Amino acid sequence: MSRTIVLGVVVAAIGAGIYYYLNQPEPTPAERLQSAAQDAGDAVSDAVESVTEQASDATDQAGQAATDLANQAGEEVAALAEQGQDLLNSWIEEGTLTVQNFDYDAMVASVQNSALAQDMKTKAISILDEIKASPELFAAKLQELQALLQGQ
Repeated sequence: MSRTIVLGVVVAAIGAGIYYYLNQPEPTPAERLQSAAQDAGDAVSDAVESVTEQASDATDQAGQAATDLANQAGEEVAALAEQGQDLLNSWIEEGTLTVQNFDYDAMVASVQNSALAQDMKTKAISILDEIKASPELFAAKLQELQALLQGQ
């Protein structure tokens, strides 16, 4: 008997739910408009969140790219300074550049044949030209040349 009562209660609840669902009034135009506005608002919120996330990702990627470029530039500057220092050392070792000797032609040739950037080559040769034209400026121009070739 208790099963019958429980079964009757369950059937009655299901019947009441079906009756309520089938007899719900159609939503009014205002309710439909409100529902559509809510759906549109949700879509805009989702879009804003997505765009914000994409912008954040793009910013992170741009920051990493900038870091990578800065590191690469630093490495290139260090490599150029090392090349310039190697050039100075070779002039001293070969006797091309000593207190008694300034072999302009050999130094210009070594600058032109070096792996230095073209603008650095041009500046170095210009300083060598100034030393050749005014030997009394040798010490000052030599310091300028060293600073250039050492990347300072």
